[in-house]
Amino acid sequence: QVQLVESGGGLVQAGGSLAPSCAASGRTFSSFAMGWFRQTPGKEREFVAATSRSGGNKYYAHSVKGRFTISRDNAKNTVYLQMNSLKPEDTAVYYCAASFLFSASLESGYNYWGQGTQVTVSS
Repeated sequence: QVQLVESGGGLVQAGGSLAPSCAASGRTFSSFAMGWFRQTPGKEREFVAATSRSGGNKYYAHSVKGRFTISRDNAKNTVYLQMNSLKPEDTAVYYCAASFLFSASLESGYNYWGQGTQVTVSS
């Protein structure tokens, strides 16, 4: 079992930055590839970014590429999502997820999920 707890969401103006993080406990963090997804009311959850177990491979949704950066610190059992140049359409609940494989954008490939953190970008 892995427990994931997101933090660091909040309210920011368009053009600003936020850096939510996700702390993991339980099984060895470095055994898991990690991903970030987001969801807005009435819409399906969508992929944002993913990183491999070592952090050497990263994958981004087209809508965030060049603005968001995923990173991880295996010594701290934490994955981060640096979000820059935020837009109102980035407003969502952001979830981190852990996968036994590098599932990248495939939501069904993730085995554990956090409870989410709200990110709101005002125009």
